[in-house]
Amino acid sequence: MYEFTLLRHGESQGNIESRHQGQSDWPLTDLGSHQALALAERWQRERRGFDRVLSSPLQRARQTAEIANKFIGAPMELDQDFAERDLGQLTGLTHEEASHSVPPPPFLTPYEPYGNTGEGQWQLFLRAGRGLQKMLALPKGKYLIVSHRGFLGMLMYAILGIAPQANFQGPRFHFQNTGFARLTYDTQKHQWRLFAFNDLSHLEDLVVGPTILSESGLVTDSS
Repeated sequence: MYEFTLLRHGESQGNIESRHQGQSDWPLTDLGSHQALALAERWQRERRGFDRVLSSPLQRARQTAEIANKFIGAPMELDQDFAERDLGQLTGLTHEEASHSVPPPPFLTPYEPYGNTGEGQWQLFLRAGRGLQKMLALPKGKYLIVSHRGFLGMLMYAILGIAPQANFQGPRFHFQNTGFARLTYDTQKHQWRLFAFNDLSHLEDLVVGPTILSESGLVTDSS
């Protein structure tokens, strides 16, 4: 039996600036570090362990992985296949700048590059499939995958066998900052089971300085 925990990174500097981050390398904010530490402390209380941690090499994911693994001490490796989508000419732009500089086409097929020069839906889907093959080539066990909203959403497509749609139609698997999903895969039955999705309960009572932040104050939407 495999158990995979899919974790999105904590809040990054690019998140608070409302930028299209893609594969640009923004670090975590102080809040993002606190989010990851709150998760690490929760997993310590729950005695949750992992046999290995696989992380995107981008700072915001790598830093999250290092903090979340703080009390577990599992072996960790970085893999470019788990990096965020290449957003092409959108990379680094604020959402307002992007609306003027790189307006979306009237119709976007899943085969066209995103942001004119980035990864299209099918290209990202194939990379997510490659990542999934690597995950299932590991010995049976418990694994933590630390990545990004766009990639994790497409990894869910690969797991569930959902084809990418034109104009980003189809289901949305929305991971918020340090939100995680937990799935198992039974190799005999060839069956996936989803036990948690976008779990954020570790953030409910997070204290940063003198302020207790509610969930709505802890999460951002940029990748």
